[in-house]
Amino acid sequence: MKLQLSYPKKPLINKAIKITGSKSETNRSLLLQALFPNVNIENLSNSDDGAVMQKGLKTVSGEVDIHHAGTAMRFLTAYFASQEGKKVVLTGSKRMQERPIKVLVEALRELGAEIDYVKERGYPPIKITGKKLDKSKVSLPANISSQYISALLLIAPSLENGLEVELVGKITSVPYIKMTLALLEQIGVNTQFEGNTIKIDTKNQVEKTTLVVESDWSSASYFYSIVALCEVGTEIKLSSYKENSLQGDSVLEEIYRDFGVETSFSANEITIVKTAHPQLPTITYDLSNAPDIAQTMAVTCLGLGMGCHLTGLHTLPIKETDRLAALKTELTKLGAKVATDAESITIKPTKAITSGVAIDTYHDHRMAMAFAPLALRTTLVINDAMVVSKSYPDYWKDLGILGFVEEEL
Repeated sequence: MKLQLSYPKKPLINKAIKITGSKSETNRSLLLQALFPNVNIENLSNSDDGAVMQKGLKTVSGEVDIHHAGTAMRFLTAYFASQEGKKVVLTGSKRMQERPIKVLVEALRELGAEIDYVKERGYPPIKITGKKLDKSKVSLPANISSQYISALLLIAPSLENGLEVELVGKITSVPYIKMTLALLEQIGVNTQFEGNTIKIDTKNQVEKTTLVVESDWSSASYFYSIVALCEVGTEIKLSSYKENSLQGDSVLEEIYRDFGVETSFSANEITIVKTAHPQLPTITYDLSNAPDIAQTMAVTCLGLGMGCHLTGLHTLPIKETDRLAALKTELTKLGAKVATDAESITIKPTKAITSGVAIDTYHDHRMAMAFAPLALRTTLVINDAMVVSKSYPDYWKDLGILGFVEEEL
């Protein structure tokens, strides 16, 4: 579906939006619940990724197709490898079959797993024969996607001897590792993270626990962008959020001050307010710990006529699409001057935005959602708009609440 977006009113908003649970926390919690059935979960994400994860965890044998869900691919690889008696072929979309899985497969094999490649070595689909994993030490590169590391940590308490993970090199996406460890602690598992070593105690009897999933900060990023692009005085309330969040993308609260946006916390709600016009012509940030907000920030800068230099983005080329390449292409369509390398993007300040541009989304939910706020500045079209269902099915409905005008083409 193609969706034309515009915003005919003066961009001054005062509304409240409720966002469902974090996809990241949901998928971690679901895996823990599968391993320890006395774990209950509240405020699950209503995303496609969450649904795929739930369906996959119920499978005993046969093919498990996770479509575009990268988190599910990593987490289910570890889960099925550790489940005696389960035999599955884990596969996904054409793009998923281009995304590497070798580092995780080799780590699981080091623990005793039986995993074979069905097609190309190092990539899905993979055939997994579940076994009892009796080894308790493994090492892997520290600069890889944190999902590989979290996949191992999540199954660790179900292993007979627990697990010790040595991370070799500089660690990236530390907040996502800490999120996983915090959830393990919440269900009663002892963890240690010192230097480059993580230790997880074995814990076969987890106490009855309820995990309450916080709403998704990645989804909140689009509303931060909207507030930044609106008039001073714009205010949007979002629920349900915690001041001491487990999610790395909660750094938004700090970063968006550079765009004149302030955040206040009250009970389980945040209020984000445009208090001033941004003062810096160009911003520089290392997003190693929050790469998923790079697209949102880049588009916000374009909308405000600001420049930016965003680094720490080495994981973006292996996401749902090559996000650095996709960003460069679509921002250039809009009149921006953009440069990228293997781990960064640089945008020069741009005053004029080309109107009527059709944004390609590359099967990537974040491309659709990150570019949509630009409708506050100019009319644009989002191609394949329903790709947002991967993480935020209610996105277009919620933008309608804020006054965006949406027309199917």
